[in-house]
Amino acid sequence: MAESSAPPFSLSFVLPAYNEEASVGRVVAHLRAEFPAAEILVVDDSSQDRTRAEAEAAGARVLRHRYNMGNGAAVKTGARNASGQVIVFMDADGQHDAGDVRRLLAGIESGFDMVVGARNAGSQANASRWLGNNALNRLASLMTGRKIPDLTSGFRAARADVFRQFLYLLPNGFSYPTTATMAFLRSGFTLDFIPIKARKRTGRSKINFVRDGIRFLVIIMKVTTLFSPMRVFLPLGMLFFMAGMLRYLFFYIQSGHFSQMAGVLFITSVLVFLIGLISEQITAIHFGLSSRQLHRADPEDQDH
Repeated sequence: MAESSAPPFSLSFVLPAYNEEASVGRVVAHLRAEFPAAEILVVDDSSQDRTRAEAEAAGARVLRHRYNMGNGAAVKTGARNASGQVIVFMDADGQHDAGDVRRLLAGIESGFDMVVGARNAGSQANASRWLGNNALNRLASLMTGRKIPDLTSGFRAARADVFRQFLYLLPNGFSYPTTATMAFLRSGFTLDFIPIKARKRTGRSKINFVRDGIRFLVIIMKVTTLFSPMRVFLPLGMLFFMAGMLRYLFFYIQSGHFSQMAGVLFITSVLVFLIGLISEQITAIHFGLSSRQLHRADPEDQDH
């Protein structure tokens, strides 16, 4: 990469890897050629093959887990050890094009806190994977109030100081992008998506659609409840209230008396609303304190 096109910030790459000997060396070599001054960290999640040797031979610094901890755990290890002001997270399986990194970095330079590479339909492994991800994207968009074209993409660039604020929230499995995306949105950090076309991965995918799809859905519900409780509790409370009203009208027309079941539904609707209101206040306090502690720290004052 020419000196004139070097980014105006220090840069680290974090590549979580588990049994990726067939591709990791090639990925690291491409990154080294494109960004010779950047730090490249490969986090070997206790691979059983030559992943570590291939990565080191290509010029990466390798951090190895003593036992298999998961993709999200590898990402957190890399983020904690990265020295760059901006971190680019990408897979070690050859899906992501090193040429697209510049597009992510352009978004960071323009002022975004995180930029995500959003895969198109043709980049999905199969039709069922695309349908599952599309459903998750729509649900997350509905709950966050922001269009999210790719919730689960592992190809993203983020300001290191901002990303590290949310490490304690990230799960150790494959659903770390889900939590990171929604955490940034809830905390008011700026987030952008750029379209990319991912290549077919080298080797066999570690993701099981049914098992991990259910996990993604559970994570969405947990994170939405944590970050935007009223988006869950307010509609639920209204549902109980409307059910109570319908029950009351039906019973009153039939017998001329008030329905005890309607009363239970009315009380339930109030309790659900109050739980959501309290949760919203707790969340606002939590993220308000977090933002005041670390938001927009001066890069020159960072202790790497």
